[in-house]
This record gives sequence, C-alpha cells and structure tokens, in this order.
Amino acid sequence: MRLISAGRPLRLRSGAAVVVAGLLTAGLAAPAFAADDPPQTDQLSISEPTERTLPLGTDGGQPQSLILGVGIYHDNENFTVTDGRLTVDVSDLAGVAEVTWPDNCTPSGTSAVCDIPVVPTTGAHQVLLTVRAADGAEAGAQGRITYEATATGGPDGTLTAPHESYATTLTVGSGPDLAIDPLADIEDAQPGDERTIPLKITNNGNESANGFTVTLYTSYGLTDLSRYDACTYTTTDGDDYAPLNTAICTFDQVLAPGDSFELPEPLTVRLAPHALNERLDIGIEPGGGAQDIDSQNDYVIVQIGAENTADFSVTGDAISGAAGETATAELTFKNNGPAWFGNLGSGDPVAAVRLIVPAGTKVTGVPSGCSPHTLSGGYYPRQAGAPRYDCHLPYWVLEDTQRTFAFSVRVDTVVPGATGAVSIHPPFGEFGESPFDFDPDLTNNTAALTVN
Repeated sequence: MRLISAGRPLRLRSGAAVVVAGLLTAGLAAPAFAADDPPQTDQLSISEPTERTLPLGTDGGQPQSLILGVGIYHDNENFTVTDGRLTVDVSDLAGVAEVTWPDNCTPSGTSAVCDIPVVPTTGAHQVLLTVRAADGAEAGAQGRITYEATATGGPDGTLTAPHESYATTLTVGSGPDLAIDPLADIEDAQPGDERTIPLKITNNGNESANGFTVTLYTSYGLTDLSRYDACTYTTTDGDDYAPLNTAICTFDQVLAPGDSFELPEPLTVRLAPHALNERLDIGIEPGGGAQDIDSQNDYVIVQIGAENTADFSVTGDAISGAAGETATAELTFKNNGPAWFGNLGSGDPVAAVRLIVPAGTKVTGVPSGCSPHTLSGGYYPRQAGAPRYDCHLPYWVLEDTQRTFAFSVRVDTVVPGATGAVSIHPPFGEFGESPFDFDPDLTNNTAALTVN
C-alpha cells in the first residue's frame, strides 16, 4: 500500500509533497538518455537541520548529546553521482558546542571532510554528527556549523553545492525538552484492524516539565481512538476541511530530566471500512507556559495504510439544440468507494475532471472550480470559449462523494453526433502519467459529452 507523504501537520491543508526517487548505484557518472536528447541539468544539494537547541547539563552534570543528521543528494535520476565529499566546518562553535565526528569523516582542525561514496536523489542523512553544549557554555550562546559539498557526476562531470548556502545554527538552552520517541509507519493494514501505537514521551531537557499536553489528530478513516479521562474529544464535520478527530489530553504529572511517560492504557486506533491512506498526528508541549527548548521532536506523524480501494468514476451528458441555442451539460464525478481518499500531506486536489469541448459548440458558462485551457493544457486568456476545461476537486473526497459540474454550452454550428471527451485525471499531469493506484476500475474514468 502506497502511503501518502507526511507533509505538514494534519490540522493544516497545505504543505509540500515529498517525491521519493531511487538510489542509483551502478557504473560511473554517465547520462542515461540518448545523445540527441536536449541537454539536462543536475544540482547537488545538502540536507541539514537549520537549527537545533542543545540543553545544558542537569545539576552541573555533563550536557546531553544530540545527533545531527546531514547528507547530500542530487536532483536528476538520469545521472549516477559518486564520490561525494561533504565538508563540515565547526570553527564557529568554539565555547558553544563540542562535536564528535563519525567514522566516515576525516577531521583536520576545526573542520572535517566526510566521504559519501554514492549520492542518492533523496535527502538522506549519510553523516551523523554528535553534538553537545560545551563545558562552561551558558544559555543563549549560539554558533553555526557550515557545509560545502562536491561530487563526481552530472552533465559536466562535477557537481558543487551552492557556496555558503547551508548551515545549522546551534543554541544552548535551558528548560524542558519533551521528545516523542520515533514511531514506525503501518503498512498493509486491513479495514477493521485495531492497531496499537507505542507512544512514549521523554524529557531530554535539563529542567522539569510541570505538566504537559498531548494532542492527537486522527484522519477520517481512523475510529475508536482510545479514551482517557484526561482528554477532551472533538470531531470536525468536514465542510471546509477533511473530517478530523481531535483529542486534547492534559496531564499534571511532573517529568524530571530523563524521566519518561506512557499513557495510562495503550494508545489504540481502529481502521474504518472506508480507511485507505490514514494519518495519526501526535503533538506534545510542556504546561505552565514553559517553552520547550527543542521543538524538532515535539510532533510526529504515523502514516497508516489500509488495503482498500476507491473507485472513481465520471459520467458525461447528452445535449441537443439548434444553432444559437444554449443547453446545460452536467458532468458528474463520483467516488463509488468503498474507501475515501485525501491528499492530507500536500493538500493537492484529489483529481481533475476534464472536458474537451465538442465541435461546433462554445462554452459560455463555466462552473466554479473549472479553469480554461488550450487543448494541450496551456494558458487560455478568457473564461468562456476555451477548447478544454479542467475542474479540480477538493483535496479529499468521502467514500460516497458526488459532484456535478454544470457547463452552459451554446450550439454555434449543428454537427450531428458531435462528441467531446470527459475524463478524470491526476491533479497535475496527463491521464496515465500518475495513475490512481487505489482505483480498481479505470474504465469508468472516461465518458463523453454528445451534442445532437
């Protein structure tokens, strides 16, 4: 089961989608396209945390160490890129933080060169730096780690990351640091399954948390969230946003540095009959107005994929009229279920219903949500009279969602049997480029608008 990108927190609509590409491992750097293809470009980039907070030690003890994951990647999967060299400069950390180098880094003074034999096309973390607040550092002290990178490959044989573009700012802090232990995604679940989420929260800071709040968000296909006396439960109706269940749980327990907390009973959730690509979002914050010194580990997203299908379909219409007459053509999208579907990570439309206008006719009235285009999908300057229209659905559809787009179509020239194509497409791209892998029947993704 394909899981959707995690993206932004579930309570928000928008966010950047994450595109996963393969790791290229074979051969030397050489393009995989024909010699007469147009030139291609490639870009080397560095994946790094932009900022982190280092807690001071507890009661004068040694500060806790954190792991910073850093790596390099490139953009174009048509090239194999090797011999990556990541240069890490920690000269600005004097008196602020101390760094322990991993085995794949060769230090020299206040910098090190880290070897990455094969450079992937995703932001993997091949270098794990261990950092902690320096002895004698005070809260508020700041320093930067800067990065440079080169590799062998790409269209010119050598790739260089943009100079002076990548850095991590480290700040020494004092306070609680509530961290949610990493949670694994769940794949290949079945509708009706009950799954247990092993939620554990630890205070990694140097001060106690005097109470804390845990917030749980479950997507529409997750039901029967565990009930706790400390929680308040609400459900949204899904009018403006995808349906959502929320639990806000307030605990008075004091978490001293190093202490951990688990819920009174295991956290469980059940997959509804309409479950497909689901999400459980968990957030944590200290109580009493305290500021968590490291927000990086305050929020986790568990993606839960169900073995289920959502059958999208579209129906066209048949209209008639003499020359000069206008008729209404209704094009209807329907999700026949049994599952709902939502682009909860990206906020992109679920799909687009496309109309290719029949010969001899002109669209004079365009429904809300529909955009005019040229036949090839380019920009069309006027709302009426375009040869093609794409009508975007919202970023989610329930298991029984039905939406009709009503066009006003004027018959300019009577062409007996004139036919326009009606079809469902991914929100961006052409039909078949990004198939709906949850749709068991693609034959009902096309229809026709016939005239006379």
